Amino acid sequence: MNKIEAITVEEKITVNELVNRMGKAGMGARKLSEAVDVVEAMVKDDCKIFLGLAGAMVPAGMKGLLIEMLKNKWVDVLVTTGANLTHDLIEALGGEHYQGKWNEDDRELNEKGLDRMWDVLMSNDVYVPLEEFLDKHLAELKKAETIQELLKIVGSKLNEDSILGMAYKNNIPIYSPAFIDSGFAMILAHKGLNINQFKDLSSFLDMTWEFKRKGFIYLGGGVPKNFIQQSLQFGPDAGADYGLQITMDRVETGGSSGAEVKEGISWGKLKEDAQFVDLRADVTIVLPLIIASIKERIKS
Repeated sequence: MNKIEAITVEEKITVNELVNRMGKAGMGARKLSEAVDVVEAMVKDDCKIFLGLAGAMVPAGMKGLLIEMLKNKWVDVLVTTGANLTHDLIEALGGEHYQGKWNEDDRELNEKGLDRMWDVLMSNDVYVPLEEFLDKHLAELKKAETIQELLKIVGSKLNEDSILGMAYKNNIPIYSPAFIDSGFAMILAHKGLNINQFKDLSSFLDMTWEFKRKGFIYLGGGVPKNFIQQSLQFGPDAGADYGLQITMDRVETGGSSGAEVKEGISWGKLKEDAQFVDLRADVTIVLPLIIASIKERIKS
């Protein structure tokens, strides 16, 4: 057994040095350090990494960290909600999210045309340029047969300070199995597109089947997590070799969002000898520390 070492800090300590010291402590501190170890291992192993993205990550200010992951090719496939893509596109077109308060008067916000996401605010006006953008490129968007193709076309029109734009630049496919549950999709609902989401599922399963060594990073749970999980059961090299889940959901409900990573072993979604960590924490707190620490480690 290793003795618990009290965490100490001094001036100019780096994030990675702090994370390493946390690894010699216990509980959440140790889990965070182990999470960085898992991400480092899967990046250096050059395995295929799936990123499952749920929750209000873009409104919360996490977009830059996600772009960093895509830019450095620490992600091979992105699976996300339509909502995160909506907010990414809104910001790419000049829209903004603002700091508010969780206990603001929601009736007053509604009268002002402001939407609240916990302590983040957004104006309803952002949907005007969003619809204008989609209408401008509608003829090309109508050529898409899948959501993945649609998102690739949109990404080709954006610069690299967006998730969609950076994914396009680095040829990282984006899948959004719950895309229709978003403002992005609501605008396109009556525009004459002919999308077959079963083709998205088929291409995703075919791709996963071919991957040998695989890893996943789940930021939240929901549909993105389960979409990846169900595909990992199949193929000659079924099951992930690495896994990291960051969530605040509970396990007792039996839902995918709170399910422990190791539960996947029973389904064949995770290999018995896989290296994995289940971190129960707020993504917006721990993701900046994880990315900063990984940048230090990869650089060295």
